[in-house]
Amino acid sequence: MNRQQESFGVPPSALRLTGKCPVLLIASSNPGKITEFRLGVRLWVEKIAARGITQPPKWNVQPVPGIETLPTCMEDGESFSENAVKKALHYSRFASGIVLADDSGLEVDALGGAPGVRSRRYAGLGATDARNNAKLLEEMRGVPSAERGAQFVCVLALTRSGQQVVEFRGEVRGVLLESPRGDNGFGYDPLFVLPELNRTFAELSTEEKLSRSHRGKALQAMLEWQAKNSQWFRGER
Repeated sequence: MNRQQESFGVPPSALRLTGKCPVLLIASSNPGKITEFRLGVRLWVEKIAARGITQPPKWNVQPVPGIETLPTCMEDGESFSENAVKKALHYSRFASGIVLADDSGLEVDALGGAPGVRSRRYAGLGATDARNNAKLLEEMRGVPSAERGAQFVCVLALTRSGQQVVEFRGEVRGVLLESPRGDNGFGYDPLFVLPELNRTFAELSTEEKLSRSHRGKALQAMLEWQAKNSQWFRGER
């Protein structure tokens, strides 16, 4: 299995488009994530079109077929990268073509990086967003504002035919509030405020969030890489 890592920030001048892209299968049943992936691809196509570059990539973004009924992937890795790669390879066993998986979470400075890879199950297996947020607030009780720094991290793993893996990482810094704010988003979004905007992710539209978020940055890195490596998607390397 070949693995590559890419980071956010490929110069626009480096972009090249060479043909139509296939279906992109998302290894997630989370409707919020699916919405963000679809929006991210649409915004990318619009961005390319606005630059006057012909034949923008055309993606059909869909969840892995029947993912709700497939065997669950145990996300027991010690890093976002491990979990993302494991999920991508796991679900590619049940779907042909290109599968994209992600692992993401919140790392809180005052908690030594927790909840980290356990963000989704911070309050226990099957915990709701409300329970996870409540536990985080309890853990952060009494921590002064100057020490409430945190970052969201997202790692995307892209597989082709269940063998080759390319990884992309995005991060965004922010501050944790003492009470939730906003009704949009999911996960820890209502507690995570961007200091430059003084708004939480849950107070932003999906498009606004995607332009600044960890997932948005990782997705942009992936799409920029795709624009330069369309032969990878055709199975030529």
